Amino acid sequence: MSRLITRSNAANPLSRRGFLVASSAAGVAFGFSRVIAAIDPAVPGSVPAPATGAVFEPTIWFGIDAAGIVTVNIIRAEMGQHVGTALARILADELEADWSKVRIVHVDSDPKWGYMVTGGSWSVWQTFPVFSPAGAAGRIALIEAGAKLIGANPASCTAKGGAVHAGGRSISYGDIAKSGTVARQFTPDELKALPIKPVKERRLIGRETHGLDIDAKTNGTAIYGIDAKIPNMVYARPKLPPTRNGSKVVSIDDAAAKKVKGYLRYLVLDDPSDTVPGWVMVIATSYYAALKAADLLEVTWTAGPGADMTEASLQDHARALVGKADGGVTLDIVNATPAPTSAASTIEQIYTTATVLHFQLEPVNALAFEKDGVFEIHTGNQWQSLILPTLAKALGVPETKVVLRSYLLGGGFGRRLNGDYTIPAALATKALGRPVKMILTREDDARFDSVRSPSVQRLRMQFDGSGQIQAMEHHACAGWPTQVIAGPALLAKTKAGGQYDPFAISGADHWYDVGHQTVRAVANDLANATFRPGWLRSVGPGWTNWALESFIDEAAHHSKTDPVAFRLKLLTGKGRNAGSAPNAVGGALRQAEVVRRVAARAGWSAKLPADTGLGIATSFGQERDMPTWVACAAQVHVDRKTGIVRVEKLTLVVDAGTIVDPDGALAQVQGAALWGLSMALHEGTEFAAGQVKDTNLNTYTPLRIADVPELDIGFVESGNVPVGLGEPATTVVGPAIGNAIYAATGIRLRHIPITPAAVLSALNAS
Repeated sequence: MSRLITRSNAANPLSRRGFLVASSAAGVAFGFSRVIAAIDPAVPGSVPAPATGAVFEPTIWFGIDAAGIVTVNIIRAEMGQHVGTALARILADELEADWSKVRIVHVDSDPKWGYMVTGGSWSVWQTFPVFSPAGAAGRIALIEAGAKLIGANPASCTAKGGAVHAGGRSISYGDIAKSGTVARQFTPDELKALPIKPVKERRLIGRETHGLDIDAKTNGTAIYGIDAKIPNMVYARPKLPPTRNGSKVVSIDDAAAKKVKGYLRYLVLDDPSDTVPGWVMVIATSYYAALKAADLLEVTWTAGPGADMTEASLQDHARALVGKADGGVTLDIVNATPAPTSAASTIEQIYTTATVLHFQLEPVNALAFEKDGVFEIHTGNQWQSLILPTLAKALGVPETKVVLRSYLLGGGFGRRLNGDYTIPAALATKALGRPVKMILTREDDARFDSVRSPSVQRLRMQFDGSGQIQAMEHHACAGWPTQVIAGPALLAKTKAGGQYDPFAISGADHWYDVGHQTVRAVANDLANATFRPGWLRSVGPGWTNWALESFIDEAAHHSKTDPVAFRLKLLTGKGRNAGSAPNAVGGALRQAEVVRRVAARAGWSAKLPADTGLGIATSFGQERDMPTWVACAAQVHVDRKTGIVRVEKLTLVVDAGTIVDPDGALAQVQGAALWGLSMALHEGTEFAAGQVKDTNLNTYTPLRIADVPELDIGFVESGNVPVGLGEPATTVVGPAIGNAIYAATGIRLRHIPITPAAVLSALNAS
């Protein structure tokens, strides 16, 4: 029986191939050398300390030096989620390493690392099956080598705390590495058969440990992309064109800009990749000079498509598209029941969401220069493997001549999956022949953002005479980020040959039993042409689950059934919703369990004061093949005079399988839940004249600290496969709040963000 691990913000503050096991020659480094050290060698902690003596490198993923220091290579971007700590402990646990001697390094782009991407809540899920056998291979090789060195039988030896033990004798991993005698190979089949430790023997996974990057982040030695510098570099700020696509420069007057001390010149970028058409770069000796000169530079453009686009026109177009019977792509769903020919009753609703900005703390930036025929791009990035080919195309060089150097990200949230901001810096350095550091202002960053597209969704449910659900339809229309940014190769395909963006429909293919089920993804071609739709924390489920869980609540009330009981009735875990190994073991029954637990934890049946309501919502996170079961109960109070909705408490229960890093998991759920709250009540913008209306925090108003409610978060203790935690909680908070507003007042809101004006309008109408 699984247990519930309780975590609350009140009680618990944030506190593929064969492996060659062999020692390197004495003095050889891990291969971790980075230009950061050359950029500013005086900054402590910018790179791992050089290896001491011989280095034992059982895999490409880690190495152990003569001092016993274990350095783990991390290909995932660090943007505040402490991913290095989580991943390192997977390997260190199997390795039986001494945690105090474990270090991490975020590596630069190199084909040997395979596909490099940080998103989709995939990091722990995808890395666990790689790092577990890597650590096990190292442990086995160390035991065998250590046994020889101390004259013991390997079968009588154990590994623990960074040493091999046999009886009263032991030898440290550092001394084994120092010997330079360890050598062994593992075939892929042998790796698959390696004995991975049982759950009860884990010493690091699921235990509280010190975060490996906390010290550097708090003492100021951590290096972010915006910190990168190199001698002889110049600064650049772009002058952005009126449209994201198709703008062309007609004329430029820099007479006023020339009066700024430090202004050097402007550049009209020639971009073969068509990533930044119409961009003009202002070049100066200081960032201040680049800022001032860019404001004074006068540029005339011919605008591309979308110069007159508004939020209303985008939404109206989406409404028309979802209203059509044809168009879009219907997902492959195996239906056990045929489509009904008639129904006793039907409900149908439209749900919408606004444009949302990322607004990460660190605006996008990049430092670029050419060294020995190789273009180096220094920045924080979430998807190196995506932008490298585009960089090569823009620069007119082979991909082997471009390297991305990895830095910490001052917030990513999906914005830095799209590495478009590296292109202008790279083009500028090629044109000038000297290093260029480009930093966008907050306003530039907002205008250049790959925003979360506005969306329109139509849901329909049919019931028979006994109130049983016969069929359900979900049609979702929005801009498709994968289609626009990544291209058709990464689109999902149906059996009939249709292509669709899974990140614009994930979440709609739910685990409820609803009879004949239809899910259709529709691309808003107008949105795709106007801006670059982006992936924002939780991506598709951020809007699909808003509609789905609001609609499920409406269906419950239509059926005169308690919303919790209604959901539990539909989460049977039968047929296609039974789940499967390795990631979805238990299927919908696990989702039912988090619903059951969150209802009990939040006091679902308790009597509440007037105008106060409790609403519930649930989700399975991102994709059906990597489900993270989560449920949220939101307690809200509605002020009938002002329309202000105050969230008093959010209760969440999460089943993410094995919790690798408890503190990191708690932080992820807290952050995701608060972002969901922010988008539900506070956060959003709109398009006006082809640009986002809000470009700074004076008018773009995410959740403020004074509006943070009490958070009560619990995790289901489980030995199942670890799945993603970065995003799922984002998706359930909005609909839980909407459902709570209905419980408190009887009004149903179907657009987020829910504004006081919308609440008052609905109250007056009721």
